Amino acid sequence: MNSDPTPRRAVHSPRTTPPARRSLLRAALTGTAALGTGLAIGAEPAAAAPHIAGQRKRPTNAEEALRELSAGNRRWRTFNQQHPDESPTVRQTLTTSQHPFALLLGCIDSRVSPELIFDQGLGDLMTIRSAGQVLDEAVLGSLAYGVLELGIPLLMVLGHQSCGAVKATVQADQSGARLPAHIQYLADQITPAIDRGKEGDARIDATIDANIRLIRSRLAAEPDLAAKVDSGALAIVGARYELTTQRVHRVC
Repeated sequence: MNSDPTPRRAVHSPRTTPPARRSLLRAALTGTAALGTGLAIGAEPAAAAPHIAGQRKRPTNAEEALRELSAGNRRWRTFNQQHPDESPTVRQTLTTSQHPFALLLGCIDSRVSPELIFDQGLGDLMTIRSAGQVLDEAVLGSLAYGVLELGIPLLMVLGHQSCGAVKATVQADQSGARLPAHIQYLADQITPAIDRGKEGDARIDATIDANIRLIRSRLAAEPDLAAKVDSGALAIVGARYELTTQRVHRVC
């Protein structure tokens, strides 16, 4: 397994994929054509995502998506969850199409489920989770699919307080010990984010934030994603969930 801290990219641009094959991929996975690329941050896109009967109005750009996630997190931490988009009508509609408004790269931690902490429902979020939000080809391909094929306008890298993957990485770095098999791969990816200017628990906490920033910067450097950011169709942000307060806040 490659231990190079910079994940190698194997996701091909849609321009190199035959149109017929792309259409089949969309049909197989979503049951509908991909959304248009005319999504502009801070402004209404030329063609908004179709409204699904029985659902509330869906965000159509990154700013609206961030506001909805913020409102949902407020409901979560104040115990006023609405558990939206779970009705029989929505469930039936989602058998033929999906139009998620945000793409979340989060940690596998059982306490940090995006649909719960943002009080969202079926069809609202596309989530990819790996320990410490570590990137590999499967993660990169999944993120690229959400952006390039579904036209999702917001990609959030979501870290969290007391991340076990980050803690294990920092402790192994200090002791010089090797971690078991594939867990070492995770540590190799997180190690460049270690904040050696801090000590003890402060180093772990600072590394959590640094890891979020590092992953965000790596994603922003991906050519296909960078092109979407430059066109105004995509925003990539980093955020952190605090277990003690249940609050999500921006890191970058």
